Amino acid sequence: MQEMKNITVTELFELLHTKENFQLIDTREPHEHAEFNLGGILIPLGDIIKNIEQIEKEKPVVLYCRHGIRSQIAIQRLQEKFPFKNLINLTGGTEAWIRQFKQP
Repeated sequence: MQEMKNITVTELFELLHTKENFQLIDTREPHEHAEFNLGGILIPLGDIIKNIEQIEKEKPVVLYCRHGIRSQIAIQRLQEKFPFKNLINLTGGTEAWIRQFKQP
């Protein structure tokens, strides 16, 4: 199995800020996405394989969840079944994002 690529919330912020060409996928549940999200499309972990056609193959794809665990599992599942080399896990997930950028 290939090594998993990771990105920090600071690096993701830069990608969003500079409008880089990449895809952002939220692997959490719909109610979590509705409460707070980073702008990614919602594909819950349990639905990731059956939504394979929604996942970009030609540009970087950053997956995130609350803590970075579900997105990591999603990447592992995708890489086991398909030849993806462009998947990146957001370290610490939305919790890290909130700690970094939403503090009063």
